[in-house]
Amino acid sequence: MSPVLAGVLQLLALTAALALVHRPLGDHMAHVYSSDKHLRVEKWIYRGIGADPDAGMRWPAYLRGVLAFSAAGVFLLYLLQRVQGVLPGSLGFASIDPDQAFNTAVSFVTNTNWQSYYGEQAMGHVVQTAGLAVQNFVSAAVGIAVAVALVRGFARSRDGELGNFWADLVRGVVRILLPLSVAAAIVLAACGVIQNFSGIHEVGQFTGGTQQWNGGAVASQEAVKLLGTNGGGYFNANSAHPFENPTPFSNLFEIFLLLVVPFSLPRTFGRMVGSLRQGYAILAAMATVWAGFVALMMWTEFAHHGPAFDLAGGALEGKETRFGVGASSIFAVSTTLTSTGAVNSFHSSFTGLGGGITLLGMQLGEIAPGGTGSGLYGMLIMAVVAVFLAGLMVGRTPEYLGKKIGTREIKFAALYILVTPALVLVLTAAALALPTPGDSMTNSGAHGFSEILYAYTSAANNNGSAFAGLNADTQWFNTTLGLAMLLGRFLPMVFVLALAGSLAGQRPVPATAGTLRTEKPLFSGLLVGVILIITGLTYFPALALGPLAEGLAS
Repeated sequence: MSPVLAGVLQLLALTAALALVHRPLGDHMAHVYSSDKHLRVEKWIYRGIGADPDAGMRWPAYLRGVLAFSAAGVFLLYLLQRVQGVLPGSLGFASIDPDQAFNTAVSFVTNTNWQSYYGEQAMGHVVQTAGLAVQNFVSAAVGIAVAVALVRGFARSRDGELGNFWADLVRGVVRILLPLSVAAAIVLAACGVIQNFSGIHEVGQFTGGTQQWNGGAVASQEAVKLLGTNGGGYFNANSAHPFENPTPFSNLFEIFLLLVVPFSLPRTFGRMVGSLRQGYAILAAMATVWAGFVALMMWTEFAHHGPAFDLAGGALEGKETRFGVGASSIFAVSTTLTSTGAVNSFHSSFTGLGGGITLLGMQLGEIAPGGTGSGLYGMLIMAVVAVFLAGLMVGRTPEYLGKKIGTREIKFAALYILVTPALVLVLTAAALALPTPGDSMTNSGAHGFSEILYAYTSAANNNGSAFAGLNADTQWFNTTLGLAMLLGRFLPMVFVLALAGSLAGQRPVPATAGTLRTEKPLFSGLLVGVILIITGLTYFPALALGPLAEGLAS
């Protein structure tokens, strides 16, 4: 079987599996966030944290819950790393330095999971399981909670309430992420992913010398790492490491895991606003962008010219031969179009244009299908902008799902869109202008520029993947990337919840003959066009200096 055909068949199998799960999982999540009943274990949790899950919250109260919970998470994870050296199960690893502990704590709380350390050489069992794995669950649940709050803003009228943050957070963990993660961990362990608490083993090498290996609760962390679109690997090689991703089947299953929740949330959205066709319109826009990027990536990686590429059947540098060009291309696009950040190949080794596709995927705002929750609320923000632009073209006040999109609403949407480009472009320019940050680049010229642009794009969009080639374990990068992750995560949430509160306080307006039909394919096409145009106008000059210059020169 040719490598191209194998890649296409894997893509078809993945699409079929996602389609099969879309309806039951989307309906289940809608039921979870719409039900009035609390499970017994949830009542224990509410009693323990002193929360009233039935109290309605307006957007400022909901936001305070998000920020307070996340701030506590950063503090506790920072503290855990700083005392690692005296904890049992540390495997002899020292406590983490302050700047790196700050960077890592922010990274996992913001669902970014950027790693400026080697996991198997820095983090013991306690930090991995009680710190990083816990944040993999709760940071993903926070993202879904904010998305659900925005959906309620469209679905509710006049009361201004968005639900209860603590109830949404707990239900997301207990009823969605935890059971899915247990099932996924069992499948991964059956595939050969390790799950133990062994110490460090020293083994001999064929060429002489020795190498140290350590085990860990990898299968369980791998499951939520992907389901929650987190991305931080137990090992530095992430999903290219055979202990995390041993076979072609486990590789395809891991891609399925990182896409399944984001691609099912549009069904939840449609169910909660009372129109499944609205959910299908959002899903169509997400699927069109994702499928287009996968096709473009496979074309660039298979068709790159030159004797070495021709003999290998494609651009294989930096890719695992266990997976090949096709599966590596699907993984790279899927991880950068979500906020996952897990990698099974090194994006720095992709062709120049292939590296540009991974960058552009993140610069779209990671909304196709995006991260758990963040993808849906990002896409709904773009839908608001698309409706507003369509309203300007026909000269009438725009409406979306029966809510008027006025000056206040479009300001919140515009501010949301401006946050991450401002962080990426300003910090990239600062890193290149100052004398010392450039010393961390392994390469010069266009490729070196891409290394820094990729780092800030990944951090500000809460992706977490690294381009490779950049030494980010410096005070400058630990601090500035940490700030980019914090501001890139929580500033957009402020504007999303403010928009949700504004929408929830409105009285719905009835649809008329002049209302834009947002459940039609025409609107999905308009939405895709708006996303590509806004991103292109924002990032084209930066892309031209990096991956485009490199790709066109090769």
